Amino acid sequence: MKQLTCEICEGTRFVKVDGNFVCQDCGCEYSVEEAKKMMSDSVVDVRGTVKIDRSEELDNLYMIARRAKNDGNAESAAKYYDMILIKDPTSWEATFYVVYFKAMECKIAGIQAAGISVTNCIDTVLDLIVNNVEDQEEQVSAYTEVATKVLTIARLLFNAAQNHYNQIDSRIRRNYLQEWINNAFAAMQCAYTLGNCLDECFGANSSANSLTVSAWKQGIVWHQTLIGHLDSKDLNRNTIKLYAEKIKKYDATYTLPQEPQLNTGCYIATSVYGSYDCPEVWTLRRFRDDTLGATWYGRAFIRFYYALSPTLVKWFGKTRWFKNFWQKKLDRMVKDLQAKGVESTPYSDKDWR
Repeated sequence: MKQLTCEICEGTRFVKVDGNFVCQDCGCEYSVEEAKKMMSDSVVDVRGTVKIDRSEELDNLYMIARRAKNDGNAESAAKYYDMILIKDPTSWEATFYVVYFKAMECKIAGIQAAGISVTNCIDTVLDLIVNNVEDQEEQVSAYTEVATKVLTIARLLFNAAQNHYNQIDSRIRRNYLQEWINNAFAAMQCAYTLGNCLDECFGANSSANSLTVSAWKQGIVWHQTLIGHLDSKDLNRNTIKLYAEKIKKYDATYTLPQEPQLNTGCYIATSVYGSYDCPEVWTLRRFRDDTLGATWYGRAFIRFYYALSPTLVKWFGKTRWFKNFWQKKLDRMVKDLQAKGVESTPYSDKDWR
């Protein structure tokens, strides 16, 4: 007869409370009958080797892990999926969700690492589905779940990186530009890699094709958001075109979206604040469209500004004196405009021309 061992945490320290055995490590409670069964529940294979039947134990772990997953308890879900993985290394579900829920718990400084970990596990998880899930319907359900969750976590990481960058004090925001690019790029790679791995593993399955296309399309959208800030723009544009051609293999009607322009206006403000989409520049763009754009002389000034400012930014935009000179003026202007009721919330430009 083996030692009484907790099926949940594998602890061996028990106390008897009200006739039941209670694990001192996790608090799980067992009746006398359950304890007896656990201490004698083993099977013998054809070679005479004693093997412990852990099927019920695994079922319990899956039940607890899935309950935590459905409740959104990332820490608990990661813990129990990790325990499942030790007992069953062929589990695609445990392999994926250990990484997924750890990524869900990451801080801003860990976004890049979380994105890379998700990207790196995709190929392994899909291979486990191919090799260990025989039923076709179960296969479809499994890779659909993985694809949905990968895009979910990638979207959360990308948005968290972008929102954090936009909320940094405008006076120091440019110092964190590369960090934002690295974080957002890692999230983007999740989408591209998901599409690539789905195409490789399940390319002949029409249901997988739609997931593949969705992943590649999302990757392109995020890539185009970043491209204005990247040094190797031509190389990155070629990558985007490559994925656009891949999409057309399954969706012949697909048209590559127009690349968003980093500096479609407010050139100096964008240079100073480090982003065309941040609260200060949103305020200035509203003022441009709603106030200056409403009069002929305001529109004339805007045209003059558009003709002159790109050259100034090109020549002096990276110099410290240029930024310091305009920073104080723009900060004061933004503060005055916001005091007059001009909002600093996300904004889409009007076509005033």
